[in-house]
Amino acid sequence: MDKPLPNIEHLLRRAGFGVSPADKERFPAGVPYRQAVDWLVSYPGSTDVDASIGTPGFMGITASGGFAPNTNIAHARQRWLFRMVHSPAPLLERLTLLWHHHFATGYNKVAAAFGSAADGARLMDAKPSEDPARQMGQIDMLRRGAFGSFRSLLLNIAQDPAMLIWLDGISNVKAKPQENFARELMELFTIGVGEFAETDVYAAARVFTGWNLARGSGASPLYRFQYNASQHDTDAKDFSFEVTPSGRHVRASNRIPARDANSGMQDGIDLLTTLANHPLTARRLARRFWTWFVSETEPAPDSFVDAVAGVYLDNQTSIRATLRAVLTSPEFTDTNRPFQRYAWPVEFVVRSLREIGWTGFSANDALTPLTSMGQTLYEPPDVSGWDLGLAWFTTGGMLARLNFASQLATNQRVAIRDAARPWSSSPNSLVDFCYDRLSLPPVTLDNQISLVNYALAGGAWTGSDAQLLTKAPGMIHIVSGSAEYQLV
Repeated sequence: MDKPLPNIEHLLRRAGFGVSPADKERFPAGVPYRQAVDWLVSYPGSTDVDASIGTPGFMGITASGGFAPNTNIAHARQRWLFRMVHSPAPLLERLTLLWHHHFATGYNKVAAAFGSAADGARLMDAKPSEDPARQMGQIDMLRRGAFGSFRSLLLNIAQDPAMLIWLDGISNVKAKPQENFARELMELFTIGVGEFAETDVYAAARVFTGWNLARGSGASPLYRFQYNASQHDTDAKDFSFEVTPSGRHVRASNRIPARDANSGMQDGIDLLTTLANHPLTARRLARRFWTWFVSETEPAPDSFVDAVAGVYLDNQTSIRATLRAVLTSPEFTDTNRPFQRYAWPVEFVVRSLREIGWTGFSANDALTPLTSMGQTLYEPPDVSGWDLGLAWFTTGGMLARLNFASQLATNQRVAIRDAARPWSSSPNSLVDFCYDRLSLPPVTLDNQISLVNYALAGGAWTGSDAQLLTKAPGMIHIVSGSAEYQLV
């Protein structure tokens, strides 16, 4: 099976989760780069793989008493890993993960708000089609809007039940405006630290008074956003920046005017629209996309930020258009830029599963290793998300990666042996097998010598099945646990 060209391998590591056997069939040598970008950014088929969960031929799940990801957070975590491994649209799952980091919300606080683990899971990741009350969890909302407009994503996150609990919007009332969401909206979600006045925080908190949460009744209560007009502050709100009201022929000013309570929800819509379309938000998102997709070893050049921010603003905050500009930019396609990003634990685990194999492996077996590596899905450490880059590589975190590489290679040893048979003629050929199987930079002379010595340790090379059963998985373990494999 021909490998994709290096530029497409680079694209699949950054915009997907490594290069699976299916990817090698889909993108054989000769597929034009922009065609591959189009396929990832505008995947034409169905992206729902949930019907395959628990069926032969796919990664397994572990669930006693039935698989219930809409009410059991451990099951929800397994389902998301399953989707990342098997989705035909890996960029969709990667974007969902990135938005989960950007709009960080933690399950434990959400569940504790009502004293119910099941309700916490529903608010985080229930699908309406599987929930008796048609609840849509936050992650499902982020997935549905992952490629849409950033303005729509902001509007949805401001009304998301899990976010309302996480940043205390549930208690934002006119007698005591709650500032948490207002501050993080500007500081983390849009224009950035130092770009607004402290008075803007209080004004924004007043804007969102009455953006609360309603709970239904019955055996399967529905949690939904509710604009509570009686709790909205109807007075004018002043900002240090211009607010652009919705509607045509309306002049921008630094004031959201007084409105009657029944029309007061428009205050929030105007502020969210203003922040989504703000040039500072465009530039901040351009820098975030640089870190997420291009490089963590050098800052984004002004030329990249200007170009990507321009596409964002010219396309009504379209994430799809912005991301296409990122992935086709000269900076992204620069041949010196592969392997300049540090793999998140989830990236490392999913890439390993897709490239090494998952037959007979349960998604549940990856949950504890992921936590040991420093990342638990649905549980970012705080509102700013996870610490990225080199912060992932604590002593304990790196040990957990090495242990997972060993666990997976051992689990897949028979399949690895079988796949290695055509490469069994020599230790050097076995090294070629490993570098063909995994998406890595070209092997260095030092690594080649070390791996050949590993293959020869214990006796002369014969290439027998017994030798391959030990040496091929062992070599895969060494290579997937190497420093090079922690970069994407």
